[in-house]
Amino acid sequence: MPSHKSSVKRMRSDAAKTEVNSRTKSRVRTFEKKLRKALEEGDKENAPALLLKFVSTMDRAAQKGVFHKNTADRKKSRLSAQVHKLTV
Repeated sequence: MPSHKSSVKRMRSDAAKTEVNSRTKSRVRTFEKKLRKALEEGDKENAPALLLKFVSTMDRAAQKGVFHKNTADRKKSRLSAQVHKLTV
């Protein structure tokens, strides 16, 4: 256990940030799974809507620093290309 006041406070804030970040990661992964499942099934109607939700949550996560900006851009690009290929 830390002995300094600032270290104790840092532990508390780190725990709070970890909880928020894990919740955000979970939400992004959920939307990604739903989108990938729609792509596998060839669901032309729901895939674009799921892509919009995924992009929105991924952008928010990247903005907050949960994911690196390049990671978010890469995932968005690859999934949007697959959705475009499906709908065209």
